[in-house]
Amino acid sequence: MATPRKEQSTNTENLQTLAQACDVNEVLLQIALRWKMQILYCIAEDVSQFSTLKKMFPTLSDQVLSKRLRELKEESLVVSEDIENTTPPQMRYRPTAKGKELLRIILDLHHWGLRWKNADSNYCQINLEAGELGEKNH
Repeated sequence: MATPRKEQSTNTENLQTLAQACDVNEVLLQIALRWKMQILYCIAEDVSQFSTLKKMFPTLSDQVLSKRLRELKEESLVVSEDIENTTPPQMRYRPTAKGKELLRIILDLHHWGLRWKNADSNYCQINLEAGELGEKNH
C-alpha cells in the first residue's frame, strides 16, 4: 500500500473523515497511486513480465515497479505464475476477474474524460440553476 501517514496529521484526520463518509474515497486512494493502473492495464494487454513492463515504462524504478506489482497481488487484482523451463526462473502476471472488472471501470472513466476534456476547458463545470442537482435558491 501507500507510505504510512503520520497518525496525528491533519491530512490523516481528513482522510479518516472522508473514509467514514464514503468508501469511494478509500478506493480512489488505492487506485490513484502513481503507475498502478497503467501497470494493471499493461498486464491485461499481455505485457506480463517484469522486464517487459520495465521496457514499457523506462523511467519507472525497479523498486516502484516491484512495490506496485506486490500491491496489485495483495489486492487480488493480479496473480503471478512461474514460467516453466526458464533460467533464471521467470514470472508472468495476469489480471484476475477483479482486476479486469476494475479496468473496465477505469477505461469508462478514461472515455468520459476524453469526451468532456475537449467539450469544455473545465471538467467540473455545471449549471447550478434553481432546482438542478437538488440545489435550493438562496
